[in-house]
Amino acid sequence: MSISSALEELNNALLDLQQSDYNTYERPVRKMAAALEDPDLVAINESLKARVDFDAFVANSNQGGSMVGSGQLQWPLDKELEFGLTLELIERAGRDPSWFEDFSSHWYYDGNKIVAGIRKINKSVLIPFARDYRNYLANRAPTTSLRRGSDDRSKVFVVHGHDEGPRESVARFLEKLGLEPIILHEQASRGMTIPEKLVAHSDVNFAVVLLTPDDLGRSVAGEQLAPRARQNVILELGYFVGRLGRDKVCALMKDGVEVPSDFVGTVYIKWDSGSSWKMELARELRAAGYEVDLNTI
Repeated sequence: MSISSALEELNNALLDLQQSDYNTYERPVRKMAAALEDPDLVAINESLKARVDFDAFVANSNQGGSMVGSGQLQWPLDKELEFGLTLELIERAGRDPSWFEDFSSHWYYDGNKIVAGIRKINKSVLIPFARDYRNYLANRAPTTSLRRGSDDRSKVFVVHGHDEGPRESVARFLEKLGLEPIILHEQASRGMTIPEKLVAHSDVNFAVVLLTPDDLGRSVAGEQLAPRARQNVILELGYFVGRLGRDKVCALMKDGVEVPSDFVGTVYIKWDSGSSWKMELARELRAAGYEVDLNTI
């Protein structure tokens, strides 16, 4: 699904929600949340939500008196903060439509029918959000690709952590193959946040993700700390799997690094000092449609 398709799905869900009744409102609520989970929107949405505390926003609003519907949410004037809060609202609604029902009844009460509150919040909050959010995407992130992947097979995105050695080895190897490695910190920021910058430069057809032991972590129930890739690396791994598909993402993994459990099916290649990883990576690039001469490796 492209960004334009995701926004169309969002609009359709809002229209359905406005016409729904108590027995049918859950489906458009879930569709509304699902539309905003499109991989091309994830980085931008996470950036917007990172600036807000939804629970504090609700707690600090005018709770009203004993009369039902007398409370009033104190929406901020900052448009990006408003977007972040609305995105969080939609995400929570998608996870639990009954919570959305209670929230709407409390803050947007409109008569005796419960669904009236849902229609009111849809009309006064969600529909204006969809309009303004579309404009925000067009003006704030004009370089955002409207499709998954690219027809240009001259570039490869390189996701990395703190280990500079593997990053430089991969970059030089890609250049030897006649390809351009896209390394995020080497690209101009032009006032963009890091998530926006990631989206702006992700119009590629293949991504190499370096899983190096930069962090240590364990589960609550675990006893031993295990080497892990940095959190930004895991986030970007998930982003490119969603954007390009598992067959166009290759993870180069150093010994001992914990494998993310949710990414079963992604290609993992063992990083080794003998450079056998080069031939395996070249094969994956060739399978993805890149013109690679294996005889030159």
